[in-house]
Amino acid sequence: MDLFAVFPDPPPPDLARTLDLSGYKWKGVNNAEELSRVEPAAGWAGAIIAADADPESAWAVARSLRKRDPVVSPLLVLVSGGQLPDLHLRDDLFDDFCLSPFHPVELEARLRHLIWRRGGGTRPELVEYAGLMLNLETYQASIDNLPLDLTYMEYELLKFLAQNPGKVFTREMLLSRVWGYEYYGGARTVDVHIRRLRAKLGEEHANLIQTVRSVGYRFGQSPRWGA
Repeated sequence: MDLFAVFPDPPPPDLARTLDLSGYKWKGVNNAEELSRVEPAAGWAGAIIAADADPESAWAVARSLRKRDPVVSPLLVLVSGGQLPDLHLRDDLFDDFCLSPFHPVELEARLRHLIWRRGGGTRPELVEYAGLMLNLETYQASIDNLPLDLTYMEYELLKFLAQNPGKVFTREMLLSRVWGYEYYGGARTVDVHIRRLRAKLGEEHANLIQTVRSVGYRFGQSPRWGA
């Protein structure tokens, strides 16, 4: 399991929520000693360090990580605007930074880029479409970085539709593909779940699941010829 070190422990709520929704495994640490004590056998996959509240301790943790692993593990720091003028003095201690308070989309994108740049394989399998994110490993779902509270079958239905954008499925096809051939419920089961999903997606995103009259349902837009 790829594990990221996160400073401090507990981390800021927005940071913890963003990492959880994006599917990253992490462990909070408060100092360099703890960083060594709880390090996994395979080593840290990287680190996310919030350096705006306690800069001295934060940079000490970054320095400790860099000494043991100067090349491989990506290190992202969160800093305040007031720290920017002196950031160049520590540019050997991090790979990228993000201003705090951060936007979850920016933080996740920067972390994803760092992992890709380092050739890491820590990115969980995700389905993403127009603000919707489904983590296929943790069964977590979010829309515009806000968690969705879905039942198991709601998640399975949304996952199936999101993995096949633009395709139209009849209710019978959805019953067999999502619920399974042994399910004896009627087509109304699909309609009920679609209605619940639209409500949970919210008014702005409810139209991600479109009704195709006299046929069934489609997720997203149909692919355009020549696009």
